Amino acid sequence: MAITKARKVELIAQYDELIQNSRAIFLAEYTGMSVKQMSALRDKVYEAEGALHVTKNTLLKLSLEKADKELPDDFLQGQLATGFALSEAPSLAKALVDFAKEDEKITLRGGFLGDEFMSVEQIEALAKLPSMDELRAQIIGLIDGPARNVASILASGVRQVVNVVDAYAKSEEGAAEPA
Repeated sequence: MAITKARKVELIAQYDELIQNSRAIFLAEYTGMSVKQMSALRDKVYEAEGALHVTKNTLLKLSLEKADKELPDDFLQGQLATGFALSEAPSLAKALVDFAKEDEKITLRGGFLGDEFMSVEQIEALAKLPSMDELRAQIIGLIDGPARNVASILASGVRQVVNVVDAYAKSEEGAAEPA
């Protein structure tokens, strides 16, 4: 079914906006997927704070060229779905890689992180990185441990001084009573 020129202009504008707002873009071939499977994939992408669109190859190519993102020749062939990382790129990469492992009807083809083209291997490596929340938790753990140790040392030092003063006061009381 042919689409009108007005619809093409609308789609290009939509792709332009998604590309501009994305930290990363991932392309996957989805030949033979059912509507239910595609909905499940969209749900996973949405959970990863991304967007998944079935894109028109020639229109997507125009938008990518406009954004100075160059694809290898003959890359945009077949039925492609495009994942746009609107938040964290590793989260979306993980969602797509995990889904591709579960369902052989979707195959990652490549993508962009910033302006750099990424191979499937690079996307899989990106998917193994921890999310920002996990990194924050690790950093807090690294900072929290030494901070607790410092607080513990300071508290034990104060406790020791109090014990010495208390012992001294008791020894003075003991010396004063027999007289």
